[in-house]
Amino acid sequence: MVSIAKVIVDVPTMQTNKPYSYSIPAEFNDQIQPGMRVEVPFGQGARKVQGFVVEITQSTDYTGSLKAISGLMDLTSVLNEEMLILGREMAEKTFSFQITCYQTMLPAVLRAKYEKKIRVIDDIPEELYFELFKGRNELSWDEAVERDLLPALLELKKKEAVEVVYTVRNQAKTKKRRMVQADLSFEQLEDEKIGLGKRAPKQRLLLELLQSLNDHSISVEEITKTTSLSSTILREGQKKKWLSFFEEEIYRDPFKDQEFKKTSAFTLNHSQQQALEPILQAVENKESEVFLLKGITGSGKTEIYLQTIAETLKKGQSALMLVPEIALTPQMVNSFKGRFGEAVAVLHSGLSVGEKYDEWRKIEKGEAKVVVGARSSIFAPVENIGVIIIDEEHEGTYKQDENPRYHARNVAIWRANYHHCPVILGSATPSLESRARAQKKVYTLLELPERVNQRELPEVEIIDMREEVKEGNRSSFSLLLQEKIKDRIAKKEQIVLLLNRRGYSSFVMCRDCGFVLPCPNCDISLTLHMDTKTMKCHYCGHEENIPRTCPSCKSHKIRYYGTGTQKIEEELAKVLPTAKVIRMDVDTTRKKGAHERLLSAFGNGEADILLGTQMIAKGLDFPNITLVGVLNADTSLGLPDFRASERTFQLLTQVSGRAGRAELTGEVIVQTFNPEHYAIQLAQQHDYDTFYQMEMRLRHRGNYPPYYFTILITTSHEEEIKAAKKMQEIIQFIKPDLKPETIVLGPTPKAVARVNNRYYYQTIIKYKNEPVLFTKLQELLNQSQKEMTKGLQIAIDSEPMHFI
Repeated sequence: MVSIAKVIVDVPTMQTNKPYSYSIPAEFNDQIQPGMRVEVPFGQGARKVQGFVVEITQSTDYTGSLKAISGLMDLTSVLNEEMLILGREMAEKTFSFQITCYQTMLPAVLRAKYEKKIRVIDDIPEELYFELFKGRNELSWDEAVERDLLPALLELKKKEAVEVVYTVRNQAKTKKRRMVQADLSFEQLEDEKIGLGKRAPKQRLLLELLQSLNDHSISVEEITKTTSLSSTILREGQKKKWLSFFEEEIYRDPFKDQEFKKTSAFTLNHSQQQALEPILQAVENKESEVFLLKGITGSGKTEIYLQTIAETLKKGQSALMLVPEIALTPQMVNSFKGRFGEAVAVLHSGLSVGEKYDEWRKIEKGEAKVVVGARSSIFAPVENIGVIIIDEEHEGTYKQDENPRYHARNVAIWRANYHHCPVILGSATPSLESRARAQKKVYTLLELPERVNQRELPEVEIIDMREEVKEGNRSSFSLLLQEKIKDRIAKKEQIVLLLNRRGYSSFVMCRDCGFVLPCPNCDISLTLHMDTKTMKCHYCGHEENIPRTCPSCKSHKIRYYGTGTQKIEEELAKVLPTAKVIRMDVDTTRKKGAHERLLSAFGNGEADILLGTQMIAKGLDFPNITLVGVLNADTSLGLPDFRASERTFQLLTQVSGRAGRAELTGEVIVQTFNPEHYAIQLAQQHDYDTFYQMEMRLRHRGNYPPYYFTILITTSHEEEIKAAKKMQEIIQFIKPDLKPETIVLGPTPKAVARVNNRYYYQTIIKYKNEPVLFTKLQELLNQSQKEMTKGLQIAIDSEPMHFI
């Protein structure tokens, strides 16, 4: 009987969550598994497309004659059963297509254009070895397909005798080193030595080295480094049949030059012990409970993570740990590598393609039991998970902005249910949604109210910048902050200065006619970057030279407005010429390893001041920081976003927590033009609970999350009228089925209405319970395929993080 594969195909303009049925050719009958990628004929003609096998069955509803799978792309499944089910559910919840979800789960190396080779890794009967590999150690995938060898190779893969190696063209090649092995026994080598007599001391040395190998091998690099033997002598040994060379694959280790100081578990204080006990109970009982670990900055949340993971490893399980962005990973990696050594794999965008590939393979092969990484690490192929941890759970970076628009927290909870294990959401300032769920007992709240070293939280002083301007101080630094910086430098203590934006200054404006230099592709002004001496658009990447005269009225009175990190750095040099400054923003951290380099330089005391954007606000733990200055607390308050106050409070609380973490007392100076604002006042008092109560009252009054669920629908087209018209049609399609209490806001142009020469319109739906809404949106998603061919794009975002 012919087996049938259900395949989700990759056809960009005809995507569907319905799998197509294909017959499995006889030669692949027992070999094809769910989770493999295959090549299938699709539509009219000889068109071949890729797809994922999601099910093997004996029957189909399709009445016509089935087309057969035309080729395999893998020898084993690249997605396991868990990921196939997750992809289905994710597609439904995020209004995206399964094919997009499955591709998101794969590491970049499997999505890019790559070459594949099949390599021998274990003994194969000699006859078969020569028949398949012709005496070589590997053969290309194309050759295997051409010679019709895949069925035989699939059998060998099942026995773990061969493996498939993916090589991204010109990028992630599997790294190898040249090895040497002895081809003669100890006694035969001794005979060769006697035959040499007293001559040829180098050859004698080589023979002694080969005798010492004891059936092991050694790399050419090690021989040339540790002995006086050259590669010429080694080649001589090969000619005399004393030795042979072979290539050995090695993992690229992104941390090979780093030494990690071994650490052991610290004794926990009473609060930590109380927080840890229910977590370990859930690990022991295999319960998928969600814990919200609310601990003030410096209260020892990381130690609770480490001790929980240690317990899961003792039980033979693995752990998944998410951090919000690269800036947090260096110190987190130090903590984890110091405690768990080689068992840790790290996945984040700062690694090269090759390093990511090797880390991913370490996880897939079960060699790494602890995975630390940013958002996409939530899809790491970890088996038998014992705990999932999301640090700084309030961070917006856990939500993906493009399809599939998933939130890592939701995926973590799904995976934890699948593996019957707990999730820990840690933060000093939990998101209102998580805190509200804890209040309703959906999550279990655990609190760490004091710092581990019993130190007080730093004193926060608010400076009213309106008064500074009245006093004639027009610099970016209040007089008090200048004094405090000088005092700390004199005491050889360190300072962190936070600026809420990157670049040099916001924009360039003509003082005669008010002209602001715009981006030609987007409805936004260009930003000045002094390091490259250019104007750049932060939306589409457009770049042009800084104008000397006003393009509109030709006046020479064109000036820079606003403040960026580069401008602050220049101001600091004037106010404090002797201060050593490290600047950390998007521009200075572009290069690989830049975060680690800059942070370790600061940690080693090579600078007095660390100046940076939001990336320095959290996770940093340096004992010598005693002063934190926030230069413009209001930046995010001015945004037309209901989360503006929450983000400001979180940012100020997080950055305040960088001061006084060790023996020295910390102090924080917050400069603002809005000193009366409750977010700033309550951040000064480190009072999250009052902020939560107050913000919840305002959210309730404004019908915002967590009291309402939200959906953001966006349309875009190169012609504005088409984007607007489509949005109007969507509302007419959805609105009749909605309950009267559901709120529809829109259609309106987006805050930045044109980006990269496309016009954007949006509608926000706020609802409490709308059973029909999801069905209507799925219908809309399927219909949108036809629109795509006409250049119209429709995006549906469930629980968006940004509305502007």
